[in-house]
Amino acid sequence: MLARVHSPVRWVRATLLSGWLFALLLVVVLILPAAGQTPEPNAPRNPVSLPDGAAAAPTPANESYVAEVIGDDVYVRSGPGTNFYQCSKLYRGDRVQVVKSQQGWSCIVPPPGCFSWIAMQYVSINPQNPTVGVLTGDNVGVYTGSDTQEAKYSTSKQVVLSRGQTVKLLGEEKDDYYKIAPPQGAYLWVSSQFLQPADKSLIKTPALDAAKTVTEKKPTDPNAPLTGLDLYYALSEKVKAEHEKKLSEQNYTELKKKLAALAANKDGGRAARYAEYTLKQVERYELACRVGKELEDQNKELQKTTSKIDEARTTQLQGIVRRDKYALVGKLETSSVYAGAAKRFRVLDESGKTICYVMPTGAIASTDFSKYIGHKVGLVGPIAARPDTQQSLIEFTEIDLLDSDK
Repeated sequence: MLARVHSPVRWVRATLLSGWLFALLLVVVLILPAAGQTPEPNAPRNPVSLPDGAAAAPTPANESYVAEVIGDDVYVRSGPGTNFYQCSKLYRGDRVQVVKSQQGWSCIVPPPGCFSWIAMQYVSINPQNPTVGVLTGDNVGVYTGSDTQEAKYSTSKQVVLSRGQTVKLLGEEKDDYYKIAPPQGAYLWVSSQFLQPADKSLIKTPALDAAKTVTEKKPTDPNAPLTGLDLYYALSEKVKAEHEKKLSEQNYTELKKKLAALAANKDGGRAARYAEYTLKQVERYELACRVGKELEDQNKELQKTTSKIDEARTTQLQGIVRRDKYALVGKLETSSVYAGAAKRFRVLDESGKTICYVMPTGAIASTDFSKYIGHKVGLVGPIAARPDTQQSLIEFTEIDLLDSDK
């Protein structure tokens, strides 16, 4: 009888205990996942609300698309995790190019203002374009830059370059590193919770009830002037196109005016900040243009000087008398010593002193020598001594006028 009385009590106690254990287990299961979700420190304060029942379309991991930032002060990091150092910040409404996504992080093309570091010892500067560096080594690492991280401590490697490849220098050196524009293939990371596809077609929305009225959005006027970020992106593309021209053809005057006006707008927000950064970039481009122009002018002056030297040398060579050809060179004058039928002349040196007497012989004897009188000439012929006059006599067979330019 006792066994029959106590058995139901034990069964009731066991049943109650099992219920409590089940409830405790359920609480643990519900609480632990929520406790393990640590949000990014810069979580969006006002996340964008999607239509009822809508969900962001799952973008393939390796599909590139444009995303819009939906948070404020969103960190851009050197790697996919909060343990990687921050590089810059994004703000609500900014747009970035997403390359791929993994484990809640989006890999993006570096936005304006971002930079990288590369060791100076592996870079040679192009003298024709000081903003271009040429790699002199193989397997050279490029590291993610940050305004809060010193160059020597920037350890996140973005890409590896090879000998002969070029990088764009941004005109700053630190810790034996050059600051450069992120080269192709250098990416950064943003927490995916702060991004949504800028293309609304990537957001799945349930079909609307046939009874609901759809309000069509008024089309944008294509002729309306650009403002804000749209204006900045348009100017940025023009700056890029101008920079791709030859140094002598680049002209940023009008672009600088528009960028300066955009940067001076106190209500310009991100567009004003980006425009200010691009203005500094344009100043570096113009410096490169000025240096290139000075080098070009110096080369032209050098060519002119070299040409003048060559002309002077040629003229000097033309004026040199080949004395090995002539028996005598001097000024030809008539002679009063030898008068008579034979034509005889005297030759004077530069001081006007008579050097010797000369007489044409052979076929040249019948030549009219009046055009030679008073001019510098070169005579070809043998030199003979004249005991009767104690002077030398040259019976010349050729005569050349050596100062015909007078």
